[in-house]
Amino acid sequence: MNGSPALALQVGAIGWRSVRRTLRQPATIIPAIAFPIIMLFVTSAGLRASESLPGFPSVSYFDFALVITFMQGAIFATAGAGTDLAADIESGFLDRLALTPMSGAGLVIGQLGGAVVFGVLQATFYLAAGLIGGATIAAGVGGVLMIYAMVIVMAIGFGAIGIAAALRTGSGEAVQGLFPIMFTLLFLSTVNLPLDLIPVDWFRWIATVNPISFLIDAIRSLIITGWEPSVLLVGFAVALGIMVLGVALAAVALRGRLLRT
Repeated sequence: MNGSPALALQVGAIGWRSVRRTLRQPATIIPAIAFPIIMLFVTSAGLRASESLPGFPSVSYFDFALVITFMQGAIFATAGAGTDLAADIESGFLDRLALTPMSGAGLVIGQLGGAVVFGVLQATFYLAAGLIGGATIAAGVGGVLMIYAMVIVMAIGFGAIGIAAALRTGSGEAVQGLFPIMFTLLFLSTVNLPLDLIPVDWFRWIATVNPISFLIDAIRSLIITGWEPSVLLVGFAVALGIMVLGVALAAVALRGRLLRT
């Protein structure tokens, strides 16, 4: 084939490499799947008394807390996609790749493809753990499909942020540094209590403007109340916004990286 290979072939090659590399690292897969599930059971057991609070949704705290697994999965997408690319930069693989017809778009989209596949795998385990633990999805089968759609968009968005950090710094340690920041944002949200039940004013204000809260509320509505179009539209819009921002940051960082290569 003359000229640059088709973008689809480039994306497929990089994406398949990303998926294989992830699946060959059980030390990465197991914590990324097990830790959110463990947190789900620990949190739901420790905060079960919240069910008696006036105004708390008429569901078990386990159902209410199930969303924490999907959000932690998104955080792992940030670290996973970025760390893998940072390793390629540190090993010189990206420099060698720059000598081939591989396009920057093919590289970034392929890396994101790996993040999406792993995100869907994680979501499947989280849903299974939730159902085994007694949770129900109020929105039914359609709600499950919508959760997967949200997971895919979040995996792309948060994965792109990780890729941008890797391209900007070229350091796996720097990418891992995003993990505690993302975790802080998660816990300064509505992940543990509904917004109107958060008693501390400054905490409630941060949770109100925190974009993570909108993602949580959208997925949680599918689990505990069913179809709430306004909540879903806002949540999906925020997820798309994060995706656009992440991809834009990755594109800018990629241009800077290629200029230095």
